[in-house]
Amino acid sequence: MRITKAQRVEGTVRVPGDKSISHRAVMLGALAEGKTTIRGFLPGADCLSTIECFRRMGVTIEREGDLVTVYGKGWYGLEEPRQRLDVGNSGTTIRLMTGIIATQPFHAVLEGDESIAKRPMRRVVGPLREMGAKIDGRQNGEYTPLAIRGGKLHGISYRSPVASAQVKSAILLAGLQAEGTTSVEEPYLSRDHTERMLQAFGIDVQRAGNRVSVSGGQTLRGREIVVPGDISSAAFLIAAVMMVPGSSLVIEQVGINPTRSGIIDVVRAMGGHVEIVNERLVNEEPVADLHVAHAELRGTVIEGELIPRLIDEIPVIAVMAAVAQGRTIIRDAQELKVKETDRIATVASQLAKFGAKVTPTDDGMIIEGGAALVGAEIDSMGDHRIGMAMAIAGLAAEGETTIANAEAINVSFPGFANLLRQITR
Repeated sequence: MRITKAQRVEGTVRVPGDKSISHRAVMLGALAEGKTTIRGFLPGADCLSTIECFRRMGVTIEREGDLVTVYGKGWYGLEEPRQRLDVGNSGTTIRLMTGIIATQPFHAVLEGDESIAKRPMRRVVGPLREMGAKIDGRQNGEYTPLAIRGGKLHGISYRSPVASAQVKSAILLAGLQAEGTTSVEEPYLSRDHTERMLQAFGIDVQRAGNRVSVSGGQTLRGREIVVPGDISSAAFLIAAVMMVPGSSLVIEQVGINPTRSGIIDVVRAMGGHVEIVNERLVNEEPVADLHVAHAELRGTVIEGELIPRLIDEIPVIAVMAAVAQGRTIIRDAQELKVKETDRIATVASQLAKFGAKVTPTDDGMIIEGGAALVGAEIDSMGDHRIGMAMAIAGLAAEGETTIANAEAINVSFPGFANLLRQITR
């Protein structure tokens, strides 16, 4: 992928469907009674992995572009897969599927690519074992492949040491078929797409502060789901506007779930202009149009309970911080180390190629703003968000920027390069 300096970013656009919601719509649709129609589905590699896993368990799923129809088989209509279930690069797929398969009366093996093989699984395996699941894997279940012998589970009250929607979701999904009540409490509230979608499918979900609970034995009912645009994808376009003076952009139909909208708070804290208009609720999810206008940015501090609300956006926030006035400090973001890459190290190494000053720390990074970026040869390291973040940096850099392994971007934002060409002048 080749990027040159932009003179202006402008237009009215839509971003691909929300990845988190697309995953969950397929999963709950497969487990529901009756048909589920999904409009605005993200046809990225990760979400297609979820579809393929359920097809291997006997679920009929039809897809035409971003329209997906799932013919649900109910909780116990899944079939024992004859092959291993390959999740590709998708952490969401493997962790949530672990919770689902733990409830099933059969054996299955979950595996993924080289990146998945390095990502920690015991954070999910541990609480599921407490519920009675039989799960094994490398290093006692710390790493894939995971071999699961599903069966009867009992509810637990689990206090998670990390704010992780994947951990929470895996436990809640298992809890829907466990005896009694299952609850998860987090140090901070992680994204709550699972809870909202469970309610849309007819499940009674109890919430109190950072604790969420479900009772076993409930039935999901198929329905129509409309997937909003992914705010994590919109974040790159918001950043593009902030990087190029004189720019403005309208991004339509974006999900603004409060557990995901930290990017808007940070851009505003840095002095950027983001206006939320036409706000409404779709399938329990808040949706709106975003009107974004360029402004001179200033450094800020990002930490604490804000981190789970923007963990995926930190690479592109670091790009904006590199050109902002003053210092930006990011703390409490240890979770970046166990993403598709160690995003603390990768952001620091790749942004440095542009001439930015980034100091990695144990739980984040310190970015000295005011850099005059110069085009560079970048490697996404197979990480979609790194590839896109560095492409945005290239829009403000003198000369040409080339990004190796840019195909990784298709994981969450197919058509990213074409859309960038459409909105840049």
